[in-house]
Order: sequence, then structure tokens, then C-alpha cells
Amino acid sequence: MDKETKSVRIQTDKSQFREHSVPLFLTSSFTFENAEHGRALFADEVDGNIYSRFSNPNTSEFVEKIATLENAEDGFAFASGMAAVFAGFAALLSSGDHVLASRSLFGSSHQILTKILPKWGIDYTYVDASTPEEWEKNIKENTKMIFIETPSNPGLEIIDLEWVCELKKKHNLILNVDNCFATPYLQNPADYGADLITHSATKFIDGQGRVIGGVIVGKADLIQEIRFFARQTGPSMSPFNAWVLSKSLETLAVRMEKHCENAFKLANLLNGNPEIKFVKYPFLETHPQYELAKKQMKLGGGIITFIVKGGYERAQKFIDSLKMLTITANLGDTRTIVTHPASTTHSKLTDGEREKVSIYPGLLRVSVGLENVDEVHKDILQALENSK
Repeated sequence: MDKETKSVRIQTDKSQFREHSVPLFLTSSFTFENAEHGRALFADEVDGNIYSRFSNPNTSEFVEKIATLENAEDGFAFASGMAAVFAGFAALLSSGDHVLASRSLFGSSHQILTKILPKWGIDYTYVDASTPEEWEKNIKENTKMIFIETPSNPGLEIIDLEWVCELKKKHNLILNVDNCFATPYLQNPADYGADLITHSATKFIDGQGRVIGGVIVGKADLIQEIRFFARQTGPSMSPFNAWVLSKSLETLAVRMEKHCENAFKLANLLNGNPEIKFVKYPFLETHPQYELAKKQMKLGGGIITFIVKGGYERAQKFIDSLKMLTITANLGDTRTIVTHPASTTHSKLTDGEREKVSIYPGLLRVSVGLENVDEVHKDILQALENSK
């Protein structure tokens, strides 16, 4: 079976009731057949569930689907996307280690690297996606991991996965790729040699703004270390959220096709609008890395950004003028969402830090939903007119 079929057909074994839809396993713990069975489970001599903080049939099904879609060996599901991002660092890095990271990162990932990991003696260096020649120069003797987003949030910068995988292989580093914007349907970093793939399942994987979750998949030996960390510290996904997310994966392909179709059309409709300075979308020919995006992504994704003329004040007025589109910090929903990164998701960055990653005062991020895209365009046009 191909991956799309597997995302629909992978299921936890049926119970004696022969249910068609996988049931919820809302239990904190699991019973042992006898004392010896309990001992063997804790000794990792047999497979099975012990405690839902460790594993659960619902979370196991979800992880198996994501690992299959990402062509990965194993994985672990987390309570949130940021719990997954943090675990990828905390489980594998030690005091004295160094992380090489792409400068364009989600705001909370930036805070982990710059404010939290340094407390434990873990250092970092940022490098720009546009200057690959600088990456190797900034690898140190204590560098252990490369962490990147591609496409990045919210700048939609694209990093050459083939090139960065060659770099990590040359220096024997761990490559951790945040694949949230592309999803497993549009891009598979493991195919290029990435060691870990991290997702906020809250976004396109859920697709309807219902639950929070995160997941890391990748090489089995690294996932084993991450599993140990998570088993002791407890940031695991709830069975209910895993059940919802596993169901969501059954429609990921059809949803992403429509998200991408709508986003591409909207980007073209807005491109050249006199009230907009620049529209950015990976599959627009005006994107600086258009050819690279076409090379490593199946479609351009569901996110576009544009910069309104008039800067910060105009952007705020634009958002307040919207009539249909949703104003929230989430993305990947069936409903189109507009966010002003400079005052929300990336507000904790300094003005200089935002400028370095092209988060300008007038930048707006649009997560294009599944509505009639002409209606979305109509709302944006009226908001542009009424925010002059």
C-alpha cells in the first residue's frame, strides 16, 4: 500500500467487539497478566502498554501513521508542538554542546535556544538560509545538532535539504527538521537524510483547530533517547488528542491539496496589488527560492505572507477591518486565519532580531483555509480598502 492508503488503513487491532472505528483508550494504566508479565514489561523484554504516560494504543497508532508518512523508523507523541521541540533538544544535548540553527524560527523555538538552553550550558549560533557558505564556518568542535525550519515560520524561507544533509553527514551531526508548514504530505526530510522530523500536530495535521499535540519521528536510536526522556518527564500526548489526530491523518492528503490550491490562487490574486509591497509564497516565481521549493516540495503549502504599505499601523487597521477571516495565532485550520507576527507570535524578539528574519512591521501571515478562495480574496480586498 502507498502512504496515503496507509494513513487511512493503519489501525490499532480490533477488540472482541470488532469495531470499525478505533475506540478511545481512556485509561491511565494497563493491567498485567501476572507478576512475571509486569516484570518483563518494565524490563523491556516484551512489548505492551504499562502506563499512558509511556504509551497508549491511541498514541501508538498516531505515531505509526506519522512515521509511515515521513518514512521514519520510530517516533514519540507529545502534548504540544513545543514540548516536541524542547524534547528534541533536552533529550539529546548535554552541557557544553552547541546547536547550529537557521535564523528564521518560530518565536518559541527562538526562546528555547536563546533563553532556556543556555541555563544548562548549551550554546547556539544562528545562520541565515540565504548564506549557506556561512554554515560550515560556524560549526564548532562541540556542535552536535543542526535545527532548521523549512519553510520557515513566518518568513517562508526554504533550506536546501539535500545540501544541509550532506553538511551534517560530513561533520557527523544530528539534523532536526521542523516540518510543520510542509506536513508529511508535501515534504519528507528523512528521504534526504534528516535524523529527526518534528511537527506541531496542532496545525495542519489536526486541520480543524481542535486539539494541541506534537510529534517527533526519525531514527530509532535517537527516538529511543527521546522516549526515555519523555517517559521520565511526562510531556506525552493524551489518548483523546491522539485519537483525534490519528483520524485527522486520514484526510491530510485531500485537505493539503485544497489548502495548497487555495493558497496558490490567493497569492496570485494578491501579487501586484498596489496596496501590497510584496507577496511571498514558495510556488510563486517571485519567491527567492522558487526553484528549490519546486525541487523538494510536492506543492507550495497553505501559508502565504504579504507586506502592506503603511507599516505597523496599517497592518493593525487591516486586521481590524476583516469581516470573515479569523484573527488568531494558530494556523493550518479549515478556516482562513490572519496573524500579525510582529505583535503576536514573534513579539518577544527585538526589532533587530525581527528585521534579520524579514518580519517587518507590515508583514501579515495568512493561513489559507478551505473556504471558497474568492470569498477570502474579497475580504482581504475590502480590509485593504478600509485600512487606508
